[in-house]
Amino acid sequence: MTNEFKISRRSFAAGSALAAATLALPALRAQGKLEKTKIALSVGGKAAFYYLPLTISEQLGYFKAEGLDVEISDFAGGARALQAVVGGSADVCSGAFEHTINLQAKNQMYRAFVLQGRAPQIAFGISTKTMPNYKSIADLRGKKIGVSAPGSSTNMMANLVLSRGGLKASDVSFIGVGTAAGALTALRSGQIDAMSNTDPVMTMLEQKGEVKIISDTRTLKGTQEVFGGTMPAACLYASQEFILKNPNTCQALANAIVHGLKWLQTAGPGDIIKTVPESYLLGDRALYLASFNKVRESISLDGIIPDDGARTALKALASFDPTIKADKIDISKTYTNEFARRAKERFQA
Repeated sequence: MTNEFKISRRSFAAGSALAAATLALPALRAQGKLEKTKIALSVGGKAAFYYLPLTISEQLGYFKAEGLDVEISDFAGGARALQAVVGGSADVCSGAFEHTINLQAKNQMYRAFVLQGRAPQIAFGISTKTMPNYKSIADLRGKKIGVSAPGSSTNMMANLVLSRGGLKASDVSFIGVGTAAGALTALRSGQIDAMSNTDPVMTMLEQKGEVKIISDTRTLKGTQEVFGGTMPAACLYASQEFILKNPNTCQALANAIVHGLKWLQTAGPGDIIKTVPESYLLGDRALYLASFNKVRESISLDGIIPDDGARTALKALASFDPTIKADKIDISKTYTNEFARRAKERFQA
């Protein structure tokens, strides 16, 4: 990666040279003192499987085990969660990886430091109620499309689907519907004609025949078909300044998430039901578990962001957003894997 991130020499053996104190070093033997123990974390749509590792790490006390007091503010969508961290009311955001690219395009340097999802887990579906005769993307011109929140990753996915069908974002109306009960109501009541959203919402609508899925990134195979490669999804990201000032705190956050990822690798359906809040089930445990089984493989195994995935994200954004100039983005500055690598080594045993 780069040598822009530096870690306190307390974290290294006494004889470590100052020049070696960068994130490119091998794993630390001991965790340094946390620079900041109380963390304000923003997220958009926490009940979605997209953020399940965050919920697991919180519910099982993994943040507290790292000495952290994490206060999570849940917003209607990723764009609003992003606004919180950019505006300073949150220290860290749990959100889509591609936001780090969008921010860099605006000369704001934010960096992802641990991955939660290795596929976007977003599906785009057409309402069978308001558009029973749907045949092609062109039929969506002038229609209302539900997304978790305007500017969120669900909105970006919708833009990509539209662009490949010859439509621009301005050819439709986007409506923020959240990622839970509100999204179900919006589609069922006919307020929207199509929806780009995450699970469990999309599986619930799909199984009842209320949407026709036309683009799906809830599986690794589907993600490959849509994006042409791996696509990093939910991650923890923060400003470069925050990471520079709080490397041990960022390490603790990464440790907690990777701990949650490890738990999820062996957790059974019953374990998930017992751990997540009851409200996340949206009143239907069976459908919630069916949704989980559909997206399970898209959950990151170790928190590490794939290099080719970051490039895929940049290519996808540049394909429909004229404000993203691929040759102007330094993709290496949108993420670091050094914290996740240390966390992985710690929890491999």
